[in-house]
Amino acid sequence: MAGVSHHVTDDLFDSILMADDRFHIDGYREGFEEGSQQGMIEGRNHGMLHGAKLSAEVSFYHGFALTWQCLLRNTEDVKTRKRLKAVESLGAMIQKFPYDDPQNESLQEHMERVRSKFRQVCSLLSVAADFQEYMSRSEGMSF
Repeated sequence: MAGVSHHVTDDLFDSILMADDRFHIDGYREGFEEGSQQGMIEGRNHGMLHGAKLSAEVSFYHGFALTWQCLLRNTEDVKTRKRLKAVESLGAMIQKFPYDDPQNESLQEHMERVRSKFRQVCSLLSVAADFQEYMSRSEGMSF
């Protein structure tokens, strides 16, 4: 009978060790699943916020280009025609913007080209226009 008691003690000890391992594995799995879900939620929220900001900036440039196209057209002045061409070029760049492909690898590069063209157009028009300044002013507004 001494062998039976030793066998029961070993089984009990093994079950305690196995329970610890099982709890560790279960805890890891649950933590991993919860962390993955939280990461997806945070990633989605970050993506939507970044996308909204990018969209607002592109919309600002598009509105700027359309407004200046209306103001500059129907003129024969050579200097004004040159300015109109630059504004039209900005508008064309915005039309080609890859809105429907947020994972496009050249998205950031395209955005930098649009920003650069916008600064060039502002210089040609002798206007000071800054999207960041525009956003900081409009954040104080409420509808």
